[in-house]
Amino acid sequence: MPIAVQEVMGRVAVAVHMHARFTDIVAVMKRYAVSAVTVIDEDRRPVGVVSQDDLLLRETDQVRHSSTIYETSRQREEHRKAAGRIAAELMSTPAITVTPETPVREAARIMHEKRINQLPVVHPVTGRIAGTVYRADLLRVFDRPVEELRRDVEAVVRQIAGPDAVPAIEIEDGVVRLSGRVERESQAIQLAEAVRRVEGVIDVEPDLTFTRSDLARERR
Repeated sequence: MPIAVQEVMGRVAVAVHMHARFTDIVAVMKRYAVSAVTVIDEDRRPVGVVSQDDLLLRETDQVRHSSTIYETSRQREEHRKAAGRIAAELMSTPAITVTPETPVREAARIMHEKRINQLPVVHPVTGRIAGTVYRADLLRVFDRPVEELRRDVEAVVRQIAGPDAVPAIEIEDGVVRLSGRVERESQAIQLAEAVRRVEGVIDVEPDLTFTRSDLARERR
């Protein structure tokens, strides 16, 4: 069963209200040693995020143009943030969130695609912030106890190969080695791909044979 965000997330929701001042935001980042904070409304729902990059625009954006005719939308946005004094003026929107039930693999994909280091976790019904999940939290899945990892791998193997043809499983440093015989060639491929998707598995080394080939071959 996929590991959910709620199993690795931090229960402290590092957030500030929309009217938090620039100096308040810096203080929160320093206190909790984070690179970004979630901005919430009066109902504790995330509306945006202020990152260190947003704050540093105050230092890097020294030139103020009197006309925005020749500026791109990105430049205008950066000028706006550089002049901001409160969270509502400094934040990037919308806030990208996940729920406690979101699979860790999905949260990792979002962080990678959006190039962010943390995600607000919200209640699936109220939308209120419930915590924060960081990249370091997601990496914890690669530090699972071997026996726990083995149980998940064995469950996947039994589901695909069947209870009467379970290949041997060896696990070392997160690498799973599968050896033995399965009925079909397609099963061997499916088995390796499924085990690779188990949270905590770093790689798979398949050493599987099969009784019959059921894959189409190109004619030469």
